[in-house]
Amino acid sequence: MKIAFFIFSLIINLLLINPIAVDAQPAGQVSNRSYQYEKPVDGVLRVLTYNVRNCLGMDGKTDYNRVSSVIRSIQPTIVALQELDSVTTRSSGIDVLKVLADNCGMNYIYGASIPFRGGKYGIGILSSEKPIKSSFLPLPGKEEKRGLLIAEFKDYVLFCTHFSLTEADRVASVELINQKAKEYKKHVIFAGDLNTKPESGAISTLTSSWTNLSGTNPTFPSNGPKECIDYIFSLNCCGLNYNIIKQMVVPEAVASDHCPVFVDIKLK
Repeated sequence: MKIAFFIFSLIINLLLINPIAVDAQPAGQVSNRSYQYEKPVDGVLRVLTYNVRNCLGMDGKTDYNRVSSVIRSIQPTIVALQELDSVTTRSSGIDVLKVLADNCGMNYIYGASIPFRGGKYGIGILSSEKPIKSSFLPLPGKEEKRGLLIAEFKDYVLFCTHFSLTEADRVASVELINQKAKEYKKHVIFAGDLNTKPESGAISTLTSSWTNLSGTNPTFPSNGPKECIDYIFSLNCCGLNYNIIKQMVVPEAVASDHCPVFVDIKLK
């Protein structure tokens, strides 16, 4: 009996000194492997917007393959990306959007908002279908110039942007975007990091001409989302409607400081 008690006490002491390790993650974080979305069915357009912070993760590591893996797991038809270096010294001369496009097997278009560290810094679009044409519209930004990247396809047009941190600039940008959207007689989808909450003046102005497809669930910061600042909208025009199949803020907590946001829609 004494021997059994001694062995039991020894085991307890060893466990206290060397506790058994278990797989765990910080509160609020989700592994990249914890989600995988099925490819949308034929006739459904999956639109993704993602501020990738130049692929700098919440762990302080810049990892292009990790961001590519996130995008591939979502299986989007088209992607609006923000915060991308193009051949800058910060990124060792790498064309970040091209790397993401090659890794994902998608077409790409880049829009430079500003010159930056020997290269450029701006926004981009990835698409499974090759665009008919593309263009770039400069937008106001007191702290940093902004822009609207436009990609036109057979059945729709995608607007991609990253708005200013200044409310007056954001409101002025909405007015310019509304004017530009009037040039198209097909579905227009507008996606990006708008740097503002749903109750702001800029969003209020926007929703007079556009429908919020993605909702208002928090998207930032990725490791514990508290604010909705990433959106996908559709233009209210010409009797063209959208059937929303799915809205999703992807629980990706590491690859960037923003969560990816996507919608599945059917153009009507």
